[in-house]
Amino acid sequence: MAATQLDLGTRITNVLVKGLSRLGISAFGAKELVVIGRTSGEPRSTPVNPVRVDGQLYLVAPRGQTQWVRNVRHTPRITLRSGRSEEIYDAREVQDASAVPVMRHYLKRWAWEVGRFFPEGVTAKSSDDELAAVVANHPVFRLERA
Repeated sequence: MAATQLDLGTRITNVLVKGLSRLGISAFGAKELVVIGRTSGEPRSTPVNPVRVDGQLYLVAPRGQTQWVRNVRHTPRITLRSGRSEEIYDAREVQDASAVPVMRHYLKRWAWEVGRFFPEGVTAKSSDDELAAVVANHPVFRLERA
């Protein structure tokens, strides 16, 4: 499946999770990511699964080089929303070996939902080298309070 094309089930899930998030109901910790579109300049939103590792908050792009990833790279000031609650962050991309612990923790927490987007056999139990190899295709962002 191409990173920009989502199947019907994924689209329905995204709409439901985003709708719940706007009501302040976090489905398993999911939030609504709001980022400024790099070409439109308009706010764009999508559901995401933030993960906390050693007290630091991160976002992982399970579907790869998506529009939200491109937008965050262009404008790293983002908002995570749940209901009326909004938190503003600056996103910094984490690459190579430093992203491995985040990827491992993310897969432990969210593989039941997003595992199908990773190469077959890549799990939280994969070696550090195997996880480092997928980081380029599944970007990781550290979130720092703005």
